[in-house]
Amino acid sequence: MAASAERSPADQSWWPSPDARAAIAREFAASAAELTTVALARIAATYSWFADLEPAQRSSITLVARSGIDGFVDWFASGGQGSPANIFAAAPRALARRITLNQTVDLVRTTIEVVEDQIAGLPEDEQLPLRIGILRYSREIAFASANIYARAAEQRGAWDARLEAMVVDAILRGDTDETVASRASTLGWVGNPPLVAVVIGTAPADPGMAVEAIRGATARLSLDLLAAPQGDRLVLVVGGELGSGEDLARQVAGFVDRFGPGPVVIGPPVADLAAATQSARAALSAMRVARAWPDAPRPVTAQDLLPERAVAGEGSARRILAGELYQPLLAAGGDLVDTLSSYFDVGGSVEAAARALFVHPNTVRYRLRRVQELTGYSPFDARDGYALRLALTFGRLLD
Repeated sequence: MAASAERSPADQSWWPSPDARAAIAREFAASAAELTTVALARIAATYSWFADLEPAQRSSITLVARSGIDGFVDWFASGGQGSPANIFAAAPRALARRITLNQTVDLVRTTIEVVEDQIAGLPEDEQLPLRIGILRYSREIAFASANIYARAAEQRGAWDARLEAMVVDAILRGDTDETVASRASTLGWVGNPPLVAVVIGTAPADPGMAVEAIRGATARLSLDLLAAPQGDRLVLVVGGELGSGEDLARQVAGFVDRFGPGPVVIGPPVADLAAATQSARAALSAMRVARAWPDAPRPVTAQDLLPERAVAGEGSARRILAGELYQPLLAAGGDLVDTLSSYFDVGGSVEAAARALFVHPNTVRYRLRRVQELTGYSPFDARDGYALRLALTFGRLLD
């Protein structure tokens, strides 16, 4: 008896003879319709989701339950031959999209329990092989269910990835019509986030794993994300409560290490997905010239790379320098442009600029502080001074 107790359900010695199996199966098959009715009644009484289904879907579940019971009878009669997964062939393919994996588990568990209750009423000599058989059969059904839903998830994931890549590509190309917004909403993008920005960097060795890690990081920041590798680049479209300038850079810094080596640039925030192309263009332009600033922070904003973009010939960068830095100084008057020019011409010396302008050094300092207040760029900072000097040049050329 001790040796018998150690046998596993897979041990073929547990099976009755073919004639005995056939007799047991015939007896069990006679009650298959009644077992199906009992199983469906128990499912309806136990799980609220069943009542929410449409009549056709409930009918499909009835077919699956009956197919499962009939499948067990045939499987047992054949001595475990055949694939229990065939029971799901009775259901239309659309049912897998309506019934979740948890609900499928509820269906299988309840049907198996009804079958086990039926087995408990049989003679003792028939119960043991049937109990072992239903354990093995239910295990195969569980594997088959998991396989079906895993395959469906892989297909949905592959389709979502292709759709996401199409949306990102459309934004880069400037083709942001209503179709793009509709596709993005299908992927879970919020219709009108407060701000949208495009982030571009070098693609890592495994872009798929990188994107999943970035999704987790952006989810913790309550941000929406569209992401896709584009050749040797990884492009992100981020939406939500974004900061601007340093604040936005700090948000992106939370997942910047998921990019490959090299610069990571952030386009300027825009109002919505339709305007994301503007952010993408600035980010692409900044990515092309980022190597000209070897000490740039990582990530770096496209705004911080305005000088390099302007020198490289980007018209919009030149217009920004002229319109947002030079023109405010010109409009403010008070000799701000002349003071700034003199300060740069004498090598950044306040005293030398004061002598050239025949004013007190404190007057020069006051005017330079006004420059910073109007533009956000400090003449006393080397990097900001570089941008201001170019703003003077392009401002005069475009004035």
